Amino acid sequence: MVALLLVFLLPTLGIPIVYLTGKKSPRAAAIVVALIALANTGLLLTTVPEVLNSSDHVYVEPYAWISILESEFTLFVDGISLSLAIITSVLIVVAALFSIDYMEGKKNLAVYYTLLTMLSLGLVGVFITSNILLFYFCWELMLVPAYFIIGGWGYRSPFRAAFKFFIFTHAGAVFVLLGIGAIYMFTGATDMFLAQQSLMSVSPDLVRWILLSLTAGFAVKMAVVPVHMWLPDAHSEAPSPMSALLSGVIISAGAYAILRLSLGTVFPAVMDTAFGTDFVHGLAIFGVLSAFFGSLIALVETDIKRIIAYSSIAHMGYVLFGLSLFPSSLGAGVVVITAAITGTVLHLVTHAVSKGLLFLSAGAIMHQTEVRDIREMGGLAGKMPFTAVSSTIAALSIAGTPPFACFISEFLIFVGAFEVISGDGFFLLPTALMLIATVLSLAYSLRYLSHVFLGKPKTEGEKKIVDVPIYMKAAMAILVVFVIVLGIWPTFFIDLINTVQFL
Repeated sequence: MVALLLVFLLPTLGIPIVYLTGKKSPRAAAIVVALIALANTGLLLTTVPEVLNSSDHVYVEPYAWISILESEFTLFVDGISLSLAIITSVLIVVAALFSIDYMEGKKNLAVYYTLLTMLSLGLVGVFITSNILLFYFCWELMLVPAYFIIGGWGYRSPFRAAFKFFIFTHAGAVFVLLGIGAIYMFTGATDMFLAQQSLMSVSPDLVRWILLSLTAGFAVKMAVVPVHMWLPDAHSEAPSPMSALLSGVIISAGAYAILRLSLGTVFPAVMDTAFGTDFVHGLAIFGVLSAFFGSLIALVETDIKRIIAYSSIAHMGYVLFGLSLFPSSLGAGVVVITAAITGTVLHLVTHAVSKGLLFLSAGAIMHQTEVRDIREMGGLAGKMPFTAVSSTIAALSIAGTPPFACFISEFLIFVGAFEVISGDGFFLLPTALMLIATVLSLAYSLRYLSHVFLGKPKTEGEKKIVDVPIYMKAAMAILVVFVIVLGIWPTFFIDLINTVQFL
């Protein structure tokens, strides 16, 4: 089978097709982007039986590539990477559909949809390879189209926000490149899993610096405190389809990279040392700081998109806390997936669809009202009922309210935390603080909903406010279904994630 190769080739070949189509009809270009992403979703789903039923629970396609480095173009998925690749493709479909009405009337839409296609290649590519060089290529490929989309079609100061995004994330990429270079220098391997085995014989002092370098670089993309400063501006100034991808996928890619490369590839070499214990404790501390900082700022912020942006920082705090609960010992050479890691990966999935829906809903409100300040809103539930219901479902999910998607993933993270506390008392206080942070999530979610949709309108503009057009509704409806279904039946993704026996 060549399913994963086609996942790479379809958007690559689609880039010129989307551009030429967009020159004649932006709507047709958007549909082509959605169809490519939909086809990729189908191709990814064809690998599910192999991942679930094979003895090693992985699907691999190796191709010859750079012989001088003994590096293969290895396309790979297991339960973790496949889950994230599927949900990424779904969000690209949704972003393309939403853009049809949302971007209507804007200039250079052929370029916009071409950049969106290029972005989709980088986003999915990060999740479907075990080759570190190819991973880094896709990692950087996410940056360029995202910069131009934010700068070219953003709101008030788009290029300033885009430049800030570029500088921060590219600075983080330098640390990632240093870590990857050190891995190759000491192991001669460009495959994550071969590198993991070789690093076991490398000096722990050297491995420690590789681990810190990679994690620092990935943390920038993840936007956790204190390297979060680019996120509020980028997310709030970007067009809403881009905001949905930024918050739903791009920052999740940082978390995936920490799990796959920092913890999965490098950390086992120092796992049983004092530094290994201090490292996971440090992740927990930064996770708590991010959760509280993001939540507290979201409680006082008045810009509709910046509230959601700070919420993303808070939820990456949950994820970083979950990553800190990574198994503390190898145990017969295999890192077994625990409830905490299952919950953490599932939270990347549930947060992606929930936050994607919340950003699209916010974009719908701004599109119809031309207002950003929640103090100037109110009473929109009667004028925009579909958007109100979608926003409520998304906000309650972000707040961790059952039966919506984020509840079960947060629940699993805390189950894992209580399992770890019995063996490491350090996690008692961080777990208690993270439980308090969930209350803050509910507080800013309810504040958001009450200011925007309840009460009486604060201002009456000349423009008559109606609900969103059909394509925007369709995009939001897709994510509404995912948020509800994942909250009630998360079994598909949990079964995939639990097949992973090593990282």
